Amino acid sequence: MRNMMSYDFMETMRNMNQWLGATAQAYASNPAFAAFPNPALEWTAAWGQVAERSFMRMVVKPDWGIDSFTCEDGRDHTVQVDQIKTGAFGDLIHFNVLGRSEKKRRVLLVAPMSGHYATLLRSTVKSLIPDCEVYVTDWHNARDIPVSEGRFDIEDYTLYLVNFMRFLGADIHVIAVCQPVPLTLAATAILAEEDPKSQPRSLTLMGGPVDPDANPTEVTDFGRRVTMGQLEQTMIQRVGFKYAGVGRKVYPGLLQLTSFMSMNAEKHSKAFSEQIMRVAQGDASDHDKHNKFYDEYLAVMDMTAEFYLSTVERIFKNREIALNGFYVGGKKVDFRKITDVAIKIVEGAEDDISAPGQCLAALELCSGLSADKKASFVAPGAGHYGIFAGRSWRNTIRPLVLDFIDENS
Repeated sequence: MRNMMSYDFMETMRNMNQWLGATAQAYASNPAFAAFPNPALEWTAAWGQVAERSFMRMVVKPDWGIDSFTCEDGRDHTVQVDQIKTGAFGDLIHFNVLGRSEKKRRVLLVAPMSGHYATLLRSTVKSLIPDCEVYVTDWHNARDIPVSEGRFDIEDYTLYLVNFMRFLGADIHVIAVCQPVPLTLAATAILAEEDPKSQPRSLTLMGGPVDPDANPTEVTDFGRRVTMGQLEQTMIQRVGFKYAGVGRKVYPGLLQLTSFMSMNAEKHSKAFSEQIMRVAQGDASDHDKHNKFYDEYLAVMDMTAEFYLSTVERIFKNREIALNGFYVGGKKVDFRKITDVAIKIVEGAEDDISAPGQCLAALELCSGLSADKKASFVAPGAGHYGIFAGRSWRNTIRPLVLDFIDENS
């Protein structure tokens, strides 16, 4: 009950701040004050608008916002998001471009389950749709999953990926971004041993912690500084009474967001101060750069406690995948079984979350794979997000990934 109260307290504080923002904006925007212009009232209204929007976004799943795009025929085609395989903890979705002939390239984009929704990869999806049939793993917010659905840890995550790959068939190319990289590699190894015909054609692994000790960062070394007992006591709470997952143990998204923002508190504080001034001066817009970034950044989701704790313990502390000692369902995953799937590693030279070398360790693990099926690239100047979104992805990495896909089709 104590943990439920903690969860509900956080939700109450978020709700109160959202209400305070809405109240401040409504009060300071009263038409009666227009007769006596006052910069303080304009600032108050601006603060209220920014505050309400920010705290409201924390509990809302963002929309993909991919409605249509222009195809080679010069016509705008509607993009329909289809759920083609569903599960209690995640769905497999397809971005179906209506009226367009099916593209030869079929890509499965494995989204992270690290506190944000799969929509974090929106720009990645947008850039791939013109040239590929795009499928994405759309993970659910743990707060909305009833306790009756059971547990969900990294082994369950891996088996979800195995089922998704098996469902899509062998002519699929998999791109894994950040957190799911080691588990995607494990899922591929399981298929290589149990169902070789369902293996993907290629595997592109981007900025993931296959071996966190290869080049430790402040983030990946976090697991070394705390015990599992400390993590469970300080980070895990039970979902409160407001949501369908009431009673489920989770690592709350609001708690993780607090950690995210505290790492760069000065930067975020400056960004919000500048946005309030822009709103007060009438220079801001609904879809300006600030809102576009923070609408996604602030939209957080809860992770199941089992998934969070098993990730820290087994991936970061025990380095089970790095040491080729990872088990799923009591059976060892042997990465040497991967002999036919081409693997490309993409890392960012300025990645301060999963530094260069951590993802590259995957190639050494796959000792049964010939050298001509291994490739790697370090994007100069690219940070963690830059390897799958932004200029580095658009101009450099995306063309290389598409060429790699074509070479192994």
